[in-house]
Amino acid sequence: MKKLYTIGALATVLFSACRPSANVTTPPTSGDAVFTNYLAVGCSFTSGYADDALTVSGQLNSYPQRLFEQMETIKSGNGATGPFIQPLVTGDNGYPTPKLVAGTKYYCDGTSSIGPVVSILPLDSNGSWRYTSPVNNGQINNIAVPFIRVADYAVAGYANNNNMLAKRFYYDANKRPLDELYSRVFNLHPTFFTVWLGATDVLGYALAGGQGNGTGTATPVLGNYYNQNDITPFQVFADYYDSVVTAVSSTSASGALLNVPDITALPYFTAVPSNGLVITRQSHADSLQALYKSRGFDIVFQEGKNQYVIKDNDDKTRQSVPGELILMTIPRDSIICAGWGSTKPIPKEYVLTTDELQNIRTMVDKYNENIRQQCIRRKLAYVDINAFMKTLASGMPYNGIKYSAEYMSGGAFSLDGVHMNARGNALIANYVLNTINTYYHSTVPLTDANKFPGVKY
Repeated sequence: MKKLYTIGALATVLFSACRPSANVTTPPTSGDAVFTNYLAVGCSFTSGYADDALTVSGQLNSYPQRLFEQMETIKSGNGATGPFIQPLVTGDNGYPTPKLVAGTKYYCDGTSSIGPVVSILPLDSNGSWRYTSPVNNGQINNIAVPFIRVADYAVAGYANNNNMLAKRFYYDANKRPLDELYSRVFNLHPTFFTVWLGATDVLGYALAGGQGNGTGTATPVLGNYYNQNDITPFQVFADYYDSVVTAVSSTSASGALLNVPDITALPYFTAVPSNGLVITRQSHADSLQALYKSRGFDIVFQEGKNQYVIKDNDDKTRQSVPGELILMTIPRDSIICAGWGSTKPIPKEYVLTTDELQNIRTMVDKYNENIRQQCIRRKLAYVDINAFMKTLASGMPYNGIKYSAEYMSGGAFSLDGVHMNARGNALIANYVLNTINTYYHSTVPLTDANKFPGVKY
């Protein structure tokens, strides 16, 4: 008999209010907010993208879907009214690439383990959302585009030339995403919105192992379009983030702005320890040390755990230092049988070095201060997702179970190690609702994150 095993458990996410209670008697109220028409703006983290693909189940388990369901419980006239429309793909196999599934991975030394493998099922299609024939009079409540950056809102023809996941539902793929945003706002006339943008303005640089311009001085490669591997310069981010928030609040809507998490805390960057070179005998350590000595490198090895040998961004061969990160996509066969990290340095595109990590964290801090100032100036709720992710990364006990950001076993992230699974999205929704309730004096109830699936085998 085939069985499905679900990994993960509900966590308090540091805040006791995140745990639903059967004894809550406070009726749902909207406070100072009007949730009638809810609009979600964002990138892949908002779209429901998970397991390295867009799927129907991922979209229907997005955190905006959970927010809408809870806002809908308000019966005073200011609750959310449906339907909550998302541009759904046609199935659960993945679009535009096959999704990752948990399966058995075999390695060059004959060993195997459970890990992410690419689904062999036929790809889904993009659904009936082509920009040439909008459905439901063009009303879409979740207009998040996977991997869109704040910088991309300035790019004419972005959907047509740079992102097929935008093209699948944009009104006019030849215009700017900012123009599309205004069209959607004027169509839906939102009374409440959430915006979660900015993570992908640094994510491309991180996913490329820092092989781009991370100093904030990048220039466009064509028109207003920046290389995907570059970090968006701060002033470009600030200017177009302001334009986005101006657009979504143009109907006098209230809302919440989610800040940028420290993406280097995601499982994609922490699943492979930098000290993963385990040497079982001192004689082997001595031999490896002698090998590098003959090549002109003074590297010390010892029995037990050792830092991997890497190529850094200056093309220098050296040992990694604690805190530097090895990307999850590094081929394990290359470590096991080709000597990567031991007799050969790990290529720099699989490593985030100290200076590259500083580039990312410096820009995230600058982005977040700008978002915080936007909230103060426009009187919007500021959702500190960065704090949420840091708390999750450190691990949180809940009813005797540790809930964490550990890859696969932590219970919150999908198999791509970057995006949340259904349970993780529910926890984010609860965190957002806590902030909204505090800021707008509302009493929107929280969802029961434990009823949603984690990683399935």
